[in-house]
Amino acid sequence: MKPIYLSLLLAATAAADPAVLGRAGDLEITTRELNEELVGLGSAQAAALSANSAALNQYVRALLIQRLVLKKAGEEQWDKKPEVIAKLAKAREAALVESFLESASQAEDGFPSDEDIEKVYEANKEQLVLPKAWRLAQIYVALPEGAATAEEKEAKQKLDNVVGKLGSKDADFAEIARELSEESSSAANGGEIGWLTEQQIQTEIRKQLPKLKLNDVSGPIRLPDGWHILKVLDIREARTPTLGEVRDNIVTKLRVERERAKREDFLAELLKANPVAVNEIELMKLGAKDQ
Repeated sequence: MKPIYLSLLLAATAAADPAVLGRAGDLEITTRELNEELVGLGSAQAAALSANSAALNQYVRALLIQRLVLKKAGEEQWDKKPEVIAKLAKAREAALVESFLESASQAEDGFPSDEDIEKVYEANKEQLVLPKAWRLAQIYVALPEGAATAEEKEAKQKLDNVVGKLGSKDADFAEIARELSEESSSAANGGEIGWLTEQQIQTEIRKQLPKLKLNDVSGPIRLPDGWHILKVLDIREARTPTLGEVRDNIVTKLRVERERAKREDFLAELLKANPVAVNEIELMKLGAKDQ
């Protein structure tokens, strides 16, 4: 099975005109260049980045910053300095060693087998249980703790307005959230804040959830930052995910473990054929000189 990031690579390679993912000054990163960078990473790290848009965003930003620094260093001919040349030689050696070890420890094509994947799934079912979760929407009225009396009065008026509109016939929670909620990102989405598990929900809100059924709207809940009124959009009971849902994660985990084991075996065989001996007496002399 191909690592997850290869889907990005194939898509970019097939494109006649790669899209620009980011710019900094006159520098830019395209889809093709990003995929070339991902191919240079270990398979586990590349797969993790490709599956997480926020992490991929940060990675692109880091690449652009790196290119800006490289451009500045090139303008000042930094790579011509003797001490830098020595560092580059060491870095080249380290890169060659790591690249060779990655090649020597690469997991076999077709690993793991379907049987291996199913065994891991069955053995870890209890740990794979997904906790109960709620898909929530909110209307938020800001009122930080310790606010001045005038702020409290204004927030109370806003809250009463929200509660009044929600109590009207045919009230549309999403429209009221767009109009009156003071948390802009969720307000733009009709108040929706997405799926949250019990562990992700603040205690004051968690206490109210057992009282709410599907499509119920809570009363105002006071938190340190203000008032929150919630609507339950959906409820997902705790469950064990299917093998299909976690297959890719299991494959990635098993391949990482196999590659780690193969690396250790390769190094063990190399050291068996080439035993390492260190002159401890001379090392002690060097240590004594430094004191």
